[in-house]
Amino acid sequence: MNGETGTGGATVLRTGGPTVIGRARAGALREARTAARAVRRRRGRFTAALVLCLALAPALLPPAAAHAAPAPYAAPRAAPYAAPSAPYATATDRTPTIRLSDKEAGKGGTLTVTGRGWRPKALLTLLICGQNMIGGTNSCANGDGRAVTTDTRGAFRRKLPVAEPPKPCPCVVHVATVTGAAADADAAFTVAGHPVAPLPKEPTGGRLAVLAQPRLTGSSGLLTWFGAPAQRELRVTVGNLGSAPAKDPVFEVGTSHGVFAPEWAEQQWRGTVPAGKKAEVRLPVELPAGAHGDYLVSLKYGGKVLVEQPWGVGRPWGVTLFWVLLGVVVPTAVFRIGMALVDRVRPHRPGGGGGRSAGRTPPPGRTHAAGRPLGAAGTGKRIRSRTARQRATDDPGEPGDSAALPWFTPDTAPSTTTSTERPTSKGSA
Repeated sequence: MNGETGTGGATVLRTGGPTVIGRARAGALREARTAARAVRRRRGRFTAALVLCLALAPALLPPAAAHAAPAPYAAPRAAPYAAPSAPYATATDRTPTIRLSDKEAGKGGTLTVTGRGWRPKALLTLLICGQNMIGGTNSCANGDGRAVTTDTRGAFRRKLPVAEPPKPCPCVVHVATVTGAAADADAAFTVAGHPVAPLPKEPTGGRLAVLAQPRLTGSSGLLTWFGAPAQRELRVTVGNLGSAPAKDPVFEVGTSHGVFAPEWAEQQWRGTVPAGKKAEVRLPVELPAGAHGDYLVSLKYGGKVLVEQPWGVGRPWGVTLFWVLLGVVVPTAVFRIGMALVDRVRPHRPGGGGGRSAGRTPPPGRTHAAGRPLGAAGTGKRIRSRTARQRATDDPGEPGDSAALPWFTPDTAPSTTTSTERPTSKGSA
């Protein structure tokens, strides 16, 4: 039986087990312990993730460090050279750069050029140019240039003989690609003993730039199919970026085939491009006679190439057809002429008629009136004349034997004394 206990007016009920307050406290303790376990689990998971990230951090850092700070370029050990006195021509690591072993050298000396940042396995040309190569390769010592192929890392090392360029200094060493994507780099260099002159002043006229893709308009005619020069019209939209108008600008149009350098020809465009305006320039382009294949049309202004447009020219099949026909017709004509000459100069068979072919024979059964075949000698006019003479010699009252018997030959004709003698009249002496 449950008991009741009074303590200062408060009543506490006992039911043979723990009190109600004790049960409440036990429930609160259990909830607190559950919450503490959940917090510890979350902390454990966070700690495990943090430890995993710290463990993977060393594996992730080297690639980023490699992109941020590339390894310095090391020259081959086989042929070390003195520390270069000239810095790289370009400070950016991602662009092609070159470095020279000396700043100055005289004619006949040797200069070592090293580079990096180029396209792997690319063919490059090395030239010494005057006037900072303002006039293009025309100001370079092209005859003393050198070629080099980069390695798999895009680096190279090449010795270049020092030569005097056709233009005065200031001079540069110019390195450029031959095929593929265009890339170049220059480094200042002084040719000892070579004259020095101030650089040419830049033109005060307008500065033209290409604003749209160039086009080649026109088509080839029938004569081009037979080898006539192919012609097109190059249309370029240019804009004047300068402060002065460009009046009658002079362009250079070049055509190149394969790996050969373009052949430039100056063409003056009649017109004016005001400052800040644009205009369409049309220039004719012509190839040599019989040209075919892949060509490249280039447009240059102020020593700078503005555009390059490919041009595919078809093969002149008419020329091929002409030579084939010529090879068939000429031998046939020569053969016919030769046969005619042989037929004319060969000897005729005896007894043959002058106007008749030797191989022709008359049909069987057909003979001349004189009793001889048509193809026999002495027929025709000769027999007729002989018959006329015999008739003239015979007596008027005695017809000739030959005339009376035209179908007999002289050897088989009957004798005149036996067959043609008249009988004597009766009573005549």
